[in-house]
Amino acid sequence: MQLSNKGSIAAALASATCALLGQSQAHAETDSSVLKDWKFDTAILYYGETDRVSLAEGVVSATKTNSDDSIFNVKLVLDTLTGASANGAVAQPTVQTFSRPSGKDSYQVAAGDTPLDDTFRDTRVQVAASWMQPFADTWRGTAGFNVSREYDYMSLGVNGLLEKDLFQRNTTLSAGLSYQFDSIDPVGGKPTPLSSMIVPADDDYDDEFEGEDDDHGAKNGSDDKTTLDMLFGVTQVITRRMLMQFNYGLSIVDGYTTDPYKVLSVINTNGVTQDIVYENRPDSRTKHSFFWQTKYALDNGVVDVSYRYATDDWEIDSHTIDSRLRFNLSGNSYIQPHIRYYQQSAADFYQPYLNQSADMPMYASADYRVGEMTAYTVGLKYGRTLENGHEWAVRAEYYQQDPKNAGFEQPGVLADLDLYPSVKAVILQFNYHF
Repeated sequence: MQLSNKGSIAAALASATCALLGQSQAHAETDSSVLKDWKFDTAILYYGETDRVSLAEGVVSATKTNSDDSIFNVKLVLDTLTGASANGAVAQPTVQTFSRPSGKDSYQVAAGDTPLDDTFRDTRVQVAASWMQPFADTWRGTAGFNVSREYDYMSLGVNGLLEKDLFQRNTTLSAGLSYQFDSIDPVGGKPTPLSSMIVPADDDYDDEFEGEDDDHGAKNGSDDKTTLDMLFGVTQVITRRMLMQFNYGLSIVDGYTTDPYKVLSVINTNGVTQDIVYENRPDSRTKHSFFWQTKYALDNGVVDVSYRYATDDWEIDSHTIDSRLRFNLSGNSYIQPHIRYYQQSAADFYQPYLNQSADMPMYASADYRVGEMTAYTVGLKYGRTLENGHEWAVRAEYYQQDPKNAGFEQPGVLADLDLYPSVKAVILQFNYHF
């Protein structure tokens, strides 16, 4: 989870960049009366994976700057997800049958295909609000909250940020805190960790388990988790053209971190699946992150480069390099190429499958999102300012995620199957500011 108040730091960076580009103080004073009115930012986003999940999202953000320079912001987000999601099981040379999350139906996966549950659907509504208040000349405080609701998940959060300007406002120190409470109510109930999936079409199901209080495949109840995020940062004007930011983040998660819809295959020495069990992850996670960003003003644009390193006690280490080059085509239009590269190592409990002959581990997950991977994004954004001062922008990007084999053998029938297929997606976004 990202601290929602990081947006105020990003806004500070954007404002400083505008100053670097030579906007005069007189111009800022001319627009001060406009800043007292409501400003709206709207966006429509489409994210579509090949043969997998599709996302459609709408965002409306309203901002009001008051006479004392305090700023109120409220944002509404609505998104819908549909399509197929990988359930974690390995491909097999024969047809496989799995239980739906509800446990009342089943679906089949063709021979050689990555097992995907094609009934993945959800709708999420999120409301967030924040208030930024300057005080004591060089201090600013921001407080906010957010509420998010989807079919099987509810999230409530509060956050705060304190900022202090130093050295004629060339340096800004910041400290933020966020607390999130999440309630998870899985479809069909929370599965017993590492218990076997029971397929309703199984003829032995009724005879063996009906009327029994057995945890073999049992699913019932809900759970929750809490997340505490802390952020400490410094933003520094280096030269007339250069601005840098450094952040350290600490995230502490406690509670239910398991994905109730993910499973693992239990295979024999020939790689043939003998059982399907539900995953189990540790009930806590501590993550440290280090972030560096530099913005440099060119004569006709802005270079924006950042690097982020994150590490946690799940032994996932990640590196992210993100770069953007905004090039002004004219006084009222620009293009902005974007390149992002991401790499992570696998969690210590990640396994693409379990061996039937080995002891059952305490924690295990075959979710590729906690496995070793690389990913990259390339795209282009075009923006334009209209005569009435309104602004619009359109962004198109291509995203590819490449899971890696973290040193696991592929015995028997698995040797000829692709256990680590790439995930490819397109991203389209339209923004309008008025």
